[in-house]
Amino acid sequence: MAQVAFIGLGVMGFRMAGHLASAGHGVTVYNRTASVSEKWLDTYGDIDGAELYSAPTPAGAAADADFVFACVGADKDVEAVCTGEGGAFSTMKKGAIFVDHTTASATCAKKMASAAEEQGLFFIDAPVSGGEAGAINGALTVMCGGDKVAFEKTAPIMAAYGKSVKLLGAVGAGQLTKMANQICIAGTVQGLAEALHFSMEAGLDAKAVVDVISKGAAQSWQMDNRAGTMIDGEFDFGFAVDWMRKDLSIVLNEAREKGVSLPVTALVDQFYSDVQKMGGNRNDTSSLIRRFRS
Repeated sequence: MAQVAFIGLGVMGFRMAGHLASAGHGVTVYNRTASVSEKWLDTYGDIDGAELYSAPTPAGAAADADFVFACVGADKDVEAVCTGEGGAFSTMKKGAIFVDHTTASATCAKKMASAAEEQGLFFIDAPVSGGEAGAINGALTVMCGGDKVAFEKTAPIMAAYGKSVKLLGAVGAGQLTKMANQICIAGTVQGLAEALHFSMEAGLDAKAVVDVISKGAAQSWQMDNRAGTMIDGEFDFGFAVDWMRKDLSIVLNEAREKGVSLPVTALVDQFYSDVQKMGGNRNDTSSLIRRFRS
């Protein structure tokens, strides 16, 4: 069992930190809104023998930790909790490992890794996929970039919430892999939205159509988990359109820097912009179908 810190108790981080506590690790949490940290302690504080604490700053949470995990919003938030005033790097022990689960840019990962190295620390970029359901069930996919030895020390701890934890290469590889993941999701959801819209306009029973085609080559996680709710016009799930647009902006910026053409991804990003204009900022990403059904 390890002494760990977890910074950022949002939709994902709240559950991920909870799995660490349930696995028997000592956990100190930090969240920008202190009441969320207190809620986390109330939720998991009855675990037998658990050593659970909250801290007023990232530095306070990280001071005694061998491993520091973070899941915050964007590049600027990662930099703030790492190297900003009261940041974790200021108190972390030599040789400690910082694991960033935020979906951020590969540039940010490399910058933070360089800052960590200067202080004798290790940095692993480790964005996750699986959404709120994956966080609740401890079944996330964790895509990592960083030092192999540091990863091997950290992977058994991440197994508390990751069904698949894999090192893809040097620092930044995790974020680049997450970009590939989001490219796939964007295209898949748009294709599913078009297929459902076509089925309904053709006078078919869309749910019956899904029941048939989900048994063949068209099957996907999105079809299995979102087709029914898309047909019913229900979009109150974990991963919001605003978050997807943030992720796709990272993807498209990286693609421009590398001279890579992503025409479908760029188009779907604009479709998500349409959903935002319809007031769907907090809708689940499956709300792409709203463009057809409004």
